[in-house]
Amino acid sequence: MPLPTAPLAKPSVVDSSPPQGLTTGLTFVFAVACGLCVANIYYAQPLLGPISASLGLHAGLAGLIMTLIQLGFGSGLLLLVPLADVIENRRLICCMLSVVVVGLGGIALSNSAVTFLAGSFVVGLCAVAAQVLVPFASHLAPEATRGKVVGNIMAGLLAGIMLARPFSSLVAAGFGWRAVFWISAVVMAALIVVLWRALPERHPHGSVGYRRTMASLPGIVWRTPLLRRRAFYQGMMFAAFQTFWTAVPLALVHEFGMGQGGIAAFALAGAAGALAAPWSGRLADRGLMRPATGWAIAVGLLSFMIGAVSVHYHSLAGLVASAVLLDGAVQLCQVLSIRSIFMLAPELRGRLNGLFMTFIFLCAAVASGLAAAVYAFHGWTALCLLGGGFIFAAALLYATEFRSRRMLAAA
Repeated sequence: MPLPTAPLAKPSVVDSSPPQGLTTGLTFVFAVACGLCVANIYYAQPLLGPISASLGLHAGLAGLIMTLIQLGFGSGLLLLVPLADVIENRRLICCMLSVVVVGLGGIALSNSAVTFLAGSFVVGLCAVAAQVLVPFASHLAPEATRGKVVGNIMAGLLAGIMLARPFSSLVAAGFGWRAVFWISAVVMAALIVVLWRALPERHPHGSVGYRRTMASLPGIVWRTPLLRRRAFYQGMMFAAFQTFWTAVPLALVHEFGMGQGGIAAFALAGAAGALAAPWSGRLADRGLMRPATGWAIAVGLLSFMIGAVSVHYHSLAGLVASAVLLDGAVQLCQVLSIRSIFMLAPELRGRLNGLFMTFIFLCAAVASGLAAAVYAFHGWTALCLLGGGFIFAAALLYATEFRSRRMLAAA
């Protein structure tokens, strides 16, 4: 899809200039754009049953649908997001979204599992435009309010994740699952035009080229313990999130006898957890990242306990509460982590964000593949043990923060 011609007087941003700040309107554009981009990798999640039946995919392999989308997203995070430190950002974002439009059309036209999965990988690969938008906004925000700005934009991104599921369920119930992807393709095409007109240009300062940028990634991981720690926390939290949301549509059908409309209502109720994102940014700006991370991990563990008990006693209200708590906990940890790594080195934000999110979505891809199979063969209780186990791994690493502080105090 050709890009529209840029206005002659378009403002430009380079890394060497001080942050210009974000107007309320531009912040809203960033938030909505992030939400719409990332929603593309979640539309299929509540539709695993209808899609696998339509394409002849075995129920135990239905998790591959989400796995391929997330592997594509993880590949894009590693290979494409670092381009934000090399290529002018507005053009990069619009080019990525043009490929997303093509991929969505391929999904909607697919008549086999192979073509659907290939289209899904392409959509996931270029939906990482959302992760170019987040550091782009961070560059524009003053340091004193960067946590608040990132929190507000992450609220839009996370609302896109939460609202994608009820949207796709409702559209599929009325028009079939293919209509979901046709509608998204039209929305993405419109978004390209809006972003081309609304965003300033941002030329990375002192770019060393793509090859040297990619070659620098292992060294960045090795020299940045905070990146490794925060990526593990969020990787485990997001793996738990994917475990829950991959299997819960199947559980709602089998345990509660719901159709697509009921699944949509459940997902919409769970979206209330998105309200945690702006609050999370304010906690980060106040320097409460360590205790707030502990709160997020504890609430995540509690959510799986409530979820296991709720299905055992056939309590839909309890399962909704479990979803809201889990979503809020994951979002709290995400915003805290993004705020932490964006404080490290402004010139490396694209690469830091790409590395951080790559690990997270690789964890999510593994969890998605496991979740459908664990639920199909071992049931909901085993599923909750899997999700809780991911969060418990994060808790074990979190405990070492306090051991490190005691050792420093004794030195």
